[in-house]
Amino acid sequence: MATLLLRLAAPLQSWGADSKFETRKTNREPTKSGVIGLLAAALGLRRDDAAGLARLNGLHFAVRADREGSLLVDFHTANRLSERQQKENREKGKKPEAPYVTYRHYLQDAVFLVGLESEDTALLQELETALKYPVYPLYLGRRSCPPTLPLCLGIRAGKLLDTLRAEPLLVKQRNGAPLHIVADADPADAAAVPRRDLAVSFSPIHRQYGFRPVREWNTNPPEMPGATEHDAMAELR
Repeated sequence: MATLLLRLAAPLQSWGADSKFETRKTNREPTKSGVIGLLAAALGLRRDDAAGLARLNGLHFAVRADREGSLLVDFHTANRLSERQQKENREKGKKPEAPYVTYRHYLQDAVFLVGLESEDTALLQELETALKYPVYPLYLGRRSCPPTLPLCLGIRAGKLLDTLRAEPLLVKQRNGAPLHIVADADPADAAAVPRRDLAVSFSPIHRQYGFRPVREWNTNPPEMPGATEHDAMAELR
């Protein structure tokens, strides 16, 4: 058994799983569907590649929140009509239409450690290479949220949860509080709860998502020699 580790960090991230109409929310941690989408983009999979998606969904998934970040709500407006249509309406003396308003939620300065476990080491190696040389641009939930580097931390020998608990911290802890872990669970586990973030299809015509059982843990932070404060804007300087 082996585990591929990813570092998901950026000034902004957004992992939508329950977004309706004008309010586009974000989960407090990366969704499995969002991370699978990132892997699919790195591999260059088509949106309707059901076999490729099923292969990725077979990976056991877990995320450790090294820094949960803070919530940002962006008030966003957009015109419903094109510039030409607006000009024609003005010439006809019509009242301008009200702009379309949305509220988009983001996580600021968050840092997550994601683990993907499989017995298929060749698949993990393929994903590791694809993340370093992606076919399509990669982003953390939305196109406006590109990741900072390093994104891929490599492959570790060992089980998923053991690896996440042992991996050194990615950022210096501000208060020494226990780390929060969310992971795929056995459906028979009494502590498991359903979460609707399993990608069934990324087709732009009809996106589909299913449920997966997850379980949450709190774990003591591992040691991190030489820990430093995370600077989300470092790569822009």
